[in-house]
Amino acid sequence: MSEQSLDRLLKEMTIDEKIAQLMQLAAPFFKGSSAKGEITGPMEEMGIDESVVKNAGSVLGASGAKEIKAIQKQHLQENRLGIPLLFMSDIIHGYKTIFPVSLAIGCSWDLQLAEKSAEIAAKEAAVSGVHVTFAPMVDLVRDPRWGRVMESTGEDPYLNSEFAKAQVRGFQGKDLTHDINRVAACVKHFAAYGAPEGGRDYNTVNMSERELRETYLPAYKAALDAGSEMVMTAFNTVDGIPATGNQKLMRDLLRDEWNFDGVLISDWGAVKEMIPHGVAEDGKEAALKAIKAGLDIEMMTTCYVDHLRDLIEAGTVDEALLDEAVLRILQLKKKLGLFENPYRGADEAKEKSLIMSDEHRQAARELAAKSAVLLKNDHVLPLQKQQQIALIGPMAESGDILGQWSWRGSREEAVSLSEGIKTKIGTDNLRTAQGCDIESASEAQLAEAIETAKTADIVVLALGESSEMSGEAGSRSNIQLPQAQLDLIKAVKQLNKPTVAVLFNGRPLDLHGVADQADAVLEAWQPGTEGGNAIADLLYGDINPSGKLTMSFPHSVGQVPVYYNHFNTGRPKDAPDAQERYVSQYLDSPNDPMYPFGFGLSYTTFTYDDLALNAESLTAGQELTVAVTVTNSGQTPGEEIVQLYTQDHVGEVVRPLKELKGFQRIKLEPGESREVQFLLTEEQLRYHHADLEFKSDSGKFTVYVGTNSKECLAESFHLSR
Repeated sequence: MSEQSLDRLLKEMTIDEKIAQLMQLAAPFFKGSSAKGEITGPMEEMGIDESVVKNAGSVLGASGAKEIKAIQKQHLQENRLGIPLLFMSDIIHGYKTIFPVSLAIGCSWDLQLAEKSAEIAAKEAAVSGVHVTFAPMVDLVRDPRWGRVMESTGEDPYLNSEFAKAQVRGFQGKDLTHDINRVAACVKHFAAYGAPEGGRDYNTVNMSERELRETYLPAYKAALDAGSEMVMTAFNTVDGIPATGNQKLMRDLLRDEWNFDGVLISDWGAVKEMIPHGVAEDGKEAALKAIKAGLDIEMMTTCYVDHLRDLIEAGTVDEALLDEAVLRILQLKKKLGLFENPYRGADEAKEKSLIMSDEHRQAARELAAKSAVLLKNDHVLPLQKQQQIALIGPMAESGDILGQWSWRGSREEAVSLSEGIKTKIGTDNLRTAQGCDIESASEAQLAEAIETAKTADIVVLALGESSEMSGEAGSRSNIQLPQAQLDLIKAVKQLNKPTVAVLFNGRPLDLHGVADQADAVLEAWQPGTEGGNAIADLLYGDINPSGKLTMSFPHSVGQVPVYYNHFNTGRPKDAPDAQERYVSQYLDSPNDPMYPFGFGLSYTTFTYDDLALNAESLTAGQELTVAVTVTNSGQTPGEEIVQLYTQDHVGEVVRPLKELKGFQRIKLEPGESREVQFLLTEEQLRYHHADLEFKSDSGKFTVYVGTNSKECLAESFHLSR
């Protein structure tokens, strides 16, 4: 279908048909859905009639090739102009083959594997009939109390931007129109959803425009530069205005400044939520603000359907705003080839052979292993296959390792840690006990755990959060493990057995009671379908841990937010002339996190030597070569993630103490050395000044290269502009 044909189609549509294109409804509203008629509670209260359904533009949450084809077929028979539906779903870190949660994927620092995981998710979703995924989520996060940190790749704008681009490439490929194994990406949540006050979901976000542009916006822009077809608005306010009706954010910045001409969709119910936010008196005013802000699709509320016609007929809204929104939706349907092939990639036969294939599961296993982070190891790991192992804890045999946003994932098909270890060593040297539930324990459970541990050479404690304890609406003010699990660790520790803690969780935790009790700590996150196999590979040394944290672990929740790229103060604690008391510090806690950004151990050791710059100064148009020698100084082959940071010592506005500018993953044999080089340019040193101009400052800079954000070699240079 040509652009001229779309224009003609738009002219044929009645105003009600056009408004309905802006409506996204859940699958139960549609004929052909397996859930048809299951409209209760809030959905029933929407009061949607058949005329809206038959003209609606998109469907939320339908799944499976058979169901989606049935819905599309019924819809095309009833829609007057034969306009196909768009099918959208939350394919966050896997469709049926579930990869680690996004925060874990970030800790892999492996952009190629991240792209591959998105490609596999797209293949499984596309063959099941899905056209659009609500991913990637690129919200920068600094507060582990917020449950949705699990959906982000971390606290750094540069790294988040790189992962955003990789995931968009994976989802969409190079030719979205003709590659029916891909889906359109929808970057979310625009903007700054990851900065809610108190880490409480849906809460107020309050920051300067300079901070917004400097830290929070880059990853969204990177996703759009990579070609993301859609953007989803955030639930939160930005500068006092809910994002969904924020004309400055959506129309002025996203549409006009960034030239985004794709589809803008609200999050679930966000248009109507402008009423409790207190910026709209009723649904009519909410519709007015949303359409003026440039919102195309309203998800699961009816402000547009109920009020746009009246607003247009009253002259309050120009019908041209409606037309441009409808045209963007039609253009996406055209790009996906839906007018010619409304079923696109949906294929029941391929669905059976492709989904959860061995190839897909192997990729999930590889990424889960690379995502895990070894936080502590006092000569306990790797385990030996002849050792007697007591595997104890609520996560030992649990399939609840997929994370909250594993919409189509199956806990029954997930490989538990117990299954993974049994596959590795058999059953003769393994005994298991639950020890406690996630948040409670009985005396019998604890007694069984102690008796099981007594027979072992080594105790492996499988601990963590249930999936419901993180994710959307999963905010927690206490980010320690539940007391029942801390009590279990303490009781087992009294046996004086070597103890390994394996953590399955969706956020950084306060690890007091864990890190000080266990001899080794492996952060497994929520590792996905192949989690048990991947963690067994790591525990037994078949794979050497290489993951590095992309979100800092605090000493306590009282430090939050704690992140590596913070500003200095006028009275820094570590200044040469610092006083004992009157400096920026806690009296009862360190300023630094327990485990900093970029931290992660290995079964070998890496040493850094001979950091050198090829010049003492840098000017615009030139490149500065940064070289360092990295040596595997241990006895085991391993992969190291070499990290490059810079510091601008004097800026027009205060600059972070360190900023990540590059990284390289290298593999070294024992005793092997390699020179690693980075190129640094003036463009990489630019930032938003007080007037929001994006430029660099002349003056002194320091380059840091090291194994994490704290342990680095340093050299300085001068920038001339």
